[in-house]
Amino acid sequence: MPDVKRIIGTVREVIRRWFDPSEVKRVGATPDYRFSLANERTFLAWLRTGLALIAGGLAAAQFLPPLPLRHLREVIAVALLLLGTTVAIRAVDHWARTERAIRLGEELPVSRFPAVLALLVALGALLLVVAVLVKGFGVR
Repeated sequence: MPDVKRIIGTVREVIRRWFDPSEVKRVGATPDYRFSLANERTFLAWLRTGLALIAGGLAAAQFLPPLPLRHLREVIAVALLLLGTTVAIRAVDHWARTERAIRLGEELPVSRFPAVLALLVALGALLLVVAVLVKGFGVR
C-alpha cells in the first residue's frame, strides 16, 4: 500500500504545480518573456489539437453512418475522445515542465508524445480507410 500512497502523493504534487501560478515563480529566475510566451503558444496549440480530437469524437458519434463492423463508430468516437483528453492533459504537463526548465536554465524536457500521437492518428486513418473500402466493396 505504501507505493499507492506515494503515487497518489506524486500525482497530487504534479497537479498542484499545474494550478498554482505562484509555484512557477518560486523556482529559478524570471526568463526573457519571449520564451514564456513561446511556451504558452505551444501549450495553446496542443490544447487546440486536443479540442479538435474531442470535436472529432463527438462528430463521429453523431454523424458517422453505421460502419461495416459492429460498434466501429462508437469505438472511433471513444478513441478520439480519449486521445483528445490525453493530449489536453499532456499539454498542461509539458507547459509546466518546460516553464520550470526555462526558469532554471536547464535543457528543455524532451518528449516522445508528438511521435506517438502522429502514429496513433496515422493508424486510425489507415483503419478508417480499411473500413471505407470494406463498405465500398460490400465485403462481409
